Order: sequence, then C-alpha cells, then structure tokens
Amino acid sequence: MQIGIDSFAAILPDPLTGKLPSATDRMADLLDEIEVADRAGLDVFGIGEHHRAEFLDSAPAIILAAGAARTSRIRLTSAVTVLSAADPVRVFQEFATLDLISKGRAEIVVGRGSFGEAFPLFGLDTRAYDDLFAEKLDLFLKLGETTNLRWEGRFRPALRGEGVYPRPHQSRLPLWVGVGGTPQSFARAGARGLPLMVAIIGGSFERFRPLIDLYREAGAHAGRDPDTLKVGVHAMGFVGDTDEDARNAFFPGWAHLTTKVGRERGWSPPSRAQFDDMAGSDGAFLIGAPATVAAKMLHASEVLGGVSRITFQMSTASLETAAMKRSIELLGTEVAPIVRAAGLNG
Repeated sequence: MQIGIDSFAAILPDPLTGKLPSATDRMADLLDEIEVADRAGLDVFGIGEHHRAEFLDSAPAIILAAGAARTSRIRLTSAVTVLSAADPVRVFQEFATLDLISKGRAEIVVGRGSFGEAFPLFGLDTRAYDDLFAEKLDLFLKLGETTNLRWEGRFRPALRGEGVYPRPHQSRLPLWVGVGGTPQSFARAGARGLPLMVAIIGGSFERFRPLIDLYREAGAHAGRDPDTLKVGVHAMGFVGDTDEDARNAFFPGWAHLTTKVGRERGWSPPSRAQFDDMAGSDGAFLIGAPATVAAKMLHASEVLGGVSRITFQMSTASLETAAMKRSIELLGTEVAPIVRAAGLNG
C-alpha cells in the first residue's frame, strides 16, 4: 500500500486570537511539509484545488512544482483537479511540465469538485456539472495518447490537429478519478478502467464497500484488467505521540472549517464528542498514535476489499506547525513500516 498526504493549503485563524497567519508564511510551511514527507519516505503528496478564502491551493500545479524542486523521490499529485471547470489542454500542459520538473514523479487526480465556486468563477453552468466532467475527462485521456489530436465536443473549441506540448517525462501521466458518494461516478471510473480515489471524510469505511463493489463490477463488465482497478482512500488523518495529542492538535482547525462549511450547507455545528467518535475505532478518521492509525488503515483495506493507496488530509491542523511536521515524520517512520509489513495489495 502506498501512503501519503493531501493538503488543501488551509489558512486558519488562531482559535484564541482569531488572527490569520500570513499567506506567505503558510505557503512556506506547506513546502516544508512536502520536503519532510519526502525525507520520511512517504510515497505521495497531493495538493487540492479550491477557490475560497480558507485555502491557498487554487493553482496546485505551481505548488507541486515548487515541491518538486525541493524533493527527490516522493510522487506529486493533485487532490483533486476540478477538471469540470478547467481546460483539459491547459491542465495537461501544466502537469506535463510538472512531470518534466520532477523527472517523472507527477500524477493527477481529477474530479468534479465538492465546492461550486469554480463554476461561476470561470463562467460555467452548474446545470452541466456531470456532462462537463465526462467530456473533459474523455479529452484529457485522449491528450495522453497523441500529440496532434483531432477532437470536437460541446464545451470547448474543437482541436484540429494542433500540437499539445510539452509531452510528459513519463510515457503516460498516471490519472486517478476522485469520487465522493455518487454511484454513477464509481461506475464510470470502473467502466473506463481508471484508478479510483475515494474521499471518505465521515461515517465509516464499511459504508463505502457497496460503491467500491459497483466500481469493480462495472470494470469487470467492461472487460477491464482487474489490475487497473486500483482503489485509493483520502481520509482525515493525523498522527501524534499519543491518541490524545493527535486529537487535540487536529480538532480546533477541523471544527472551525466544518462549522463554516456546515453553516453554508445547513449542517449543525460539530461537537467534540462527534469528533472523538469519528476518531474512535468505528469512525473513518485516521487520527491517533502510530499503532492506532496503522490498525485503522489495515482495517480500512480489509473492509474495502483491498486498498492500493491511503492519503491523509491533515491540513486542518496547520496552525500546529511543529505538530504537523512531527505527524508527517511519524506517518513515514512508524506507521508506514507497520502497514507495509502486512504486505497488502489493492
């Protein structure tokens, strides 16, 4: 199993003073985190894409390129690129360039996005939410197959054989499809034979098993090689020296963001008891001491029928800079060896 970190470059106010750190300082800390992850032996670091005041990740390829210049082995990916609201040609060029800078360490996770801000920002109609993604995914995949593509669709000017440059260092950019809880998204990824990255940010791991079974069944029905039907999990996660340390470092930022987003979506404010329940043995938060986290990762892989990659969303703990770096080190040096020793295949 590959193990990594996803960051949304969250910029959060101090819970006591309400003061925000500077965006420049937060970005510097984020690049330090990528470097620590590389040294700790983690497999992958992802940067999300949002267009909101709480996050600094509206241009993930640029952040990843800066990270590439400071690292040597860790793979670098988006988490996720909102392909529905982007030009697939430009996205391909950006990640091909990242692949050249990193000497073949670039990947991309594409999805429709869980926030809607990108659509009005770039003049797109949210009523075409699913059609936009389906068409743009098809175009992006074709761009990986040929340099001079002839293509025509509904949402972008046609390509008449123009060259799309640069080409990546790898023969093909690895692509995953990021999904939430929509059955059609799972089935589409399976039918295309594309690796799946499942965002499990609440509830339990078990409740996603029917959707992952649907993904695998759709792939089998389409005649896809089972080896291409990889499943990854993106989950809330944080590692501390003790369970209590990890929970205390993660909770304030998580509560702030969850309350803010929940207010927009009509959710009740979260409580510490709810958080502790999610971080407990039956919840989907990978938060705790190394042994606790490793055991939950192994459990997640078992109940989901085999997982190829787990990435930790830990940026809501970003106010605790030292704790963040310590968490990354513990994930790489203490959690990863336990999980890898189990010899899991997904």
